[in-house]
Amino acid sequence: MWKSIRVSLLLLGVSTSLINCGFNDTQEQVELIKNSVEKQVSKRKELVWDKDNTRMVLIPAGYFEMGSRNNISNEKPVHKVEVSAFYMDVHEVTVGQFQKFASETGYRYDLWDNVARYSPEVNYPMIYLSWKDALAYAEWAGKRLPTEAEWEYAARGGLIGKKYIWGDDLFQARDYANCHGIDGKDKWPQCAPVGSFTPNGYGLYDMAGNAWEWTSDWYDERYYRISPAKDPFGPVDGKYKVLRGGSWSYLPINLRVAKRECHDPLGSSSGGLRCVSPPKD
Repeated sequence: MWKSIRVSLLLLGVSTSLINCGFNDTQEQVELIKNSVEKQVSKRKELVWDKDNTRMVLIPAGYFEMGSRNNISNEKPVHKVEVSAFYMDVHEVTVGQFQKFASETGYRYDLWDNVARYSPEVNYPMIYLSWKDALAYAEWAGKRLPTEAEWEYAARGGLIGKKYIWGDDLFQARDYANCHGIDGKDKWPQCAPVGSFTPNGYGLYDMAGNAWEWTSDWYDERYYRISPAKDPFGPVDGKYKVLRGGSWSYLPINLRVAKRECHDPLGSSSGGLRCVSPPKD
């Protein structure tokens, strides 16, 4: 199923400034830097998935704090979640990939004119998808939709307690996200070709903005109060499904990584997807 596997080293930035740090001696400073480097240097394992010719990256197992302290009811309480390792698509599923799926399977989809209005080329994100459409694509590809917890864990890219996928500085938004308006790297009034902006710490593109991304979870405003501590899969049923990540029509301030959106599973004009898969030996 995999076409190729590539291993590369990701070195996240480490500050080595020792001036006015408040440490007692040089050895303590050296140990701090050494430990920081060891924690932030990780092996990024990538592959190309045969069925849809998609690059995927291994998201390592770990813990994170899910939710926010922004006094938004459906993002409370902040709670510690353990997530098992999984592979995630590096990019959102494109128009061209969904066209291939529909052509090969005969899947009935009749909103292509609407899609072309906002995502005009094959390398743009697929939008105007219902949750059923997204699920059908994922199953055809031999993958699945991410859980809400997997999505947020991956979107944070290893950052701890930050508002956005890039950190807390709102002015960096257009380096990482296609959002409302045109400025800086964002030259597209609507959707942008996938991969046009800086990726997050796990090498994932467009985890903020461009297209909303369907998750597998049903929506429950109070789910965080009872969520399991490891690999939560969301409520057993519900009326709405969870979308994550925001879209091209959102202002930068609304692209917070913890933001939860619920929508009728029958469809969303800016609803897209990316897939995940369990790790293989």
